[in-house]
Amino acid sequence: MRIGELARRTGASPRALRYYEQQRLLASGRGDNGYREYSEDAVVRVRNIRLLLAAGLGSDDIRELDACLSRDLAGEPTCAQAAELYQRRLDAVQARLDALLDVKERLSAQLGEIRAGRA
Repeated sequence: MRIGELARRTGASPRALRYYEQQRLLASGRGDNGYREYSEDAVVRVRNIRLLLAAGLGSDDIRELDACLSRDLAGEPTCAQAAELYQRRLDAVQARLDALLDVKERLSAQLGEIRAGRA
């Protein structure tokens, strides 16, 4: 199928599909006319890429899940690699949240001291 058909079937824009190829998340062949040609498997793959991007994963993360991208990650049990990656990303997000909470508490304390000094 050509890029317009893949875009229609997945909800991704042609520009996004070209970006996924650039990021080595998706592959296409070329027809005799030079147009991109995608296999039927690309539909599931693109839907998975979009699902993972929406979950906050980046292209590097998604490339780690290459073996899982041909399965319907929204409808089938997640592969072990995906669960491990989600846990690592969740741990990283929690660490950032903890660091931000610490900054918030320090700023609040300093602001309280400044306001108390003016009163």
